[in-house]
Amino acid sequence: MKKSWMIWVAGLLSLFVSIAHADDKVIVPVKGSFDAVKDSVVMAITNRGIVINNISHVGNMLVRTGKDLGDTKGIYGTAEVLEFCSAVVSRHMMEADHANIIYCPYTIAVYTLPGEPGKTYLSYRKPPQDIGSPATRKAMGEVEKLLHDIVTEASQSVM
Repeated sequence: MKKSWMIWVAGLLSLFVSIAHADDKVIVPVKGSFDAVKDSVVMAITNRGIVINNISHVGNMLVRTGKDLGDTKGIYGTAEVLEFCSAVVSRHMMEADHANIIYCPYTIAVYTLPGEPGKTYLSYRKPPQDIGSPATRKAMGEVEKLLHDIVTEASQSVM
């Protein structure tokens, strides 16, 4: 009896862990072309005085390496990841704990899928909210708010 109860609890805990991990992505579908949506994201970032450090051309890389691997199935129409940091938000995060440097830069993915014309996706990974000191948790909340606000602004301003 006791052993079956422990197995049930372990199963329930693993369900909660898998739900938590599934919840670490935010995906927002937006009506609009890739270029229009990406421009809106760039504008939402730069309007905050933040500089984009890098744009990773993930879609191009997958096409290039897919050919080398003999796999030509298209995953994305176009896919790029914008990397950036906020001097203010990042400083709060790293003042809370120097090891929080691993959570910077922040990224927002912009991508389209084959067979879905006129739809572009915005996506980001939620920073962990349940780690470290109260100062770290507060700083991670600031990061989440920044990412959320950028994606919300970009998704609402596509023309």
